Amino acid sequence: MSLLGRLQKGSTQDEEPSGEGKRGGLTGLLGRSEAQAIPDRQTQLGERRRELKRRIQARLLEELRPPARKPRAQERGKPQTSPKDREAPREPRKLQLESEAVLRQRIQTLFDQILAEEQILLTRPERRQLLDEVIADILGFGPLEPLLADEATSDILVIGPHKVYVDRGGRLYPTTIQFDDMAHLMHIIERILSPLGRRVDESSPMVDARLPDGSRVHVIIPPVALDGPCLTIRKFATIPYVTEDLIRFGTLTPQLVEFLRAAVAARLNILVSGGSSSGKTTLLNVLSSFIGADERIVTIESAAELQLQQPHLVRLETRPANIEGEGQLTVRDLMINALRMRPDRIIVGEVRGGEALDLLQAMNTGVEGSMGTIHANSPHDAISRLEVMCMMAGMNLPIRALREQIAAAVDLIVQMQRLRDGSRKVTEICEVEGLEGDSVMLSTLFEWEQRGLDAEGRAIGEIRPTGLVPRAIEQIENAGIHLSPAVFGVGVLPAERRPRKEFRAAPDAEPSLRPPSDADFPPLEEKPLTPGGDEPPPTLSAGGGEQGGEG
Repeated sequence: MSLLGRLQKGSTQDEEPSGEGKRGGLTGLLGRSEAQAIPDRQTQLGERRRELKRRIQARLLEELRPPARKPRAQERGKPQTSPKDREAPREPRKLQLESEAVLRQRIQTLFDQILAEEQILLTRPERRQLLDEVIADILGFGPLEPLLADEATSDILVIGPHKVYVDRGGRLYPTTIQFDDMAHLMHIIERILSPLGRRVDESSPMVDARLPDGSRVHVIIPPVALDGPCLTIRKFATIPYVTEDLIRFGTLTPQLVEFLRAAVAARLNILVSGGSSSGKTTLLNVLSSFIGADERIVTIESAAELQLQQPHLVRLETRPANIEGEGQLTVRDLMINALRMRPDRIIVGEVRGGEALDLLQAMNTGVEGSMGTIHANSPHDAISRLEVMCMMAGMNLPIRALREQIAAAVDLIVQMQRLRDGSRKVTEICEVEGLEGDSVMLSTLFEWEQRGLDAEGRAIGEIRPTGLVPRAIEQIENAGIHLSPAVFGVGVLPAERRPRKEFRAAPDAEPSLRPPSDADFPPLEEKPLTPGGDEPPPTLSAGGGEQGGEG
């Protein structure tokens, strides 16, 4: 009889109440109703099963762990009297360094041996399931392994040991996966953090990390998290997405790809703006794939997520402070050092602080073609956030000087958005045209137009050009790239979709989407002519003003 069969028999072997027949065997244990007794029995079986798994894991770890190495002096039978020997650090006890396939085979052999020694009977499906769980806890990330292997899952959200949600196609779904207890969840979190040299405890209850495949990890634990440790994993595709994938998903169009490829090749500075989980990093990966293999690229990230394929790549990652509060390296520290590394391009995974000023300085001092991401709801909000983050650098620069830096450094802003149906779209591409007065002037080159929803709630629409040719077209053509006017909608737009610009007339004014009209250009006043029929030429007065000639 299998383990589950014996456990079920043990939970129902009490005497049946008279008059209940066989049905009383299910409810007679505690005298409760069937609906109450079955969950209690399942909980009891689950506890016994977890206890069996923990016992097997402990035996396996004891068998796999090599014995501690004795000091050399003790191996010779001599007392350890040398100061050098006394100060020698002990060699840590580690699992034997073997390939994963060999280690899996050893675990399976020991697993069968332990079951035979303890006379534990399991059916073949039960044995396979228990072995997979044991291997996942020892070599992998426990109950999260099937979710990590699921290509359709983009996010894994853990709230305490008994709540696990996943994001599939932009929508959240609950799962039946659970951890044994709080200690089991913390054990998996430590397995994620330990290879990176990072820690999480009550003194430092929040940490950012990554998985070996580059997936982003965020952990927050009590006392900050009131419902138990919260683990958030943002998965990335095993094979990085390429332009064809984003076109198939509807994120990009062939015209957008053509323009963005030309912009990257012409070394325009690009910011990818968007909200959380809108696809900024994925788009940045695709944009970086347009960079030539002969360029030196330096990437700076808080947690390494970018998956660049160029051969000449230098990857930098921030480091938190140690337990003494020392050794912290911020994005700004790495940004300053990256400028000394002879970069052709600098890519910042996310601009979120004072490093924004250093990035603008780099874009303005020869590191053209740099890119980064920023959290903002629109291109105008991205400009405002850049101003605020530059102020966080503590340089006390005038606001006009900051806007001059932004207008001179940033060429394009690509806006990403996750729509209500979960799809991720490029909703707007703006060009930074310069400074007009005290305001940064933007012009919309492409914009998303939504026409409604289909029967399944999916957005119906497309991103279309506005008919405005960017000022950077000259820089693109100087790079040897010639784009068709049809890419920007020139000559193919109807009359009601003529080019329009966005202006920020004042720092606090809302951008105007109204196309220019005749009312914006009042007629010039007619000046009377001299008797000779010619207008006198203007002359400069002593104060610098214009004066007409003598009549």
